[in-house]
Amino acid sequence: MPDRFVIQRHHASTLHFDLRLEIDGVLVSWAVPKGPSTDPAQRRLARRVDDHALDHINVEGRLGSGTVIVWDTGTYAMRHADTTAAGALAAGHLSVVLDGTKLTGGYALTRTGGDDWILVKTRDDAAEPDRDPAATENTSVLTGRTNDDYV
Repeated sequence: MPDRFVIQRHHASTLHFDLRLEIDGVLVSWAVPKGPSTDPAQRRLARRVDDHALDHINVEGRLGSGTVIVWDTGTYAMRHADTTAAGALAAGHLSVVLDGTKLTGGYALTRTGGDDWILVKTRDDAAEPDRDPAATENTSVLTGRTNDDYV
């Protein structure tokens, strides 16, 4: 079974997107303040945050003082077959191919220091420099709802 990913649009004290990759039985997570880009020229800060249990993959609704929707979900594969996700995570560079509803193709996460990483769309057929899905596509892929629907 392929490994899964989810990107949750989380509106708490600030709006951000939580990128979560299924690795070794947990959802390894990064908070991406500006959301993922489909433009390879755009670099996005991705701050490593606490891992979550796999049952968090479809969580939507009001959580504490914020709201969460499943902005995108699907499966992913390592870009290089001889690399494991856990090994790449430990080395500080993951290169994956996403197969989601909103995002597809290659993405790279590179640790720059401490909990700071950079998320970049790779140059491939799925790159769309003129598209800004984090700004224009703000409904859940599961329910069609927005964060405001849970206020």
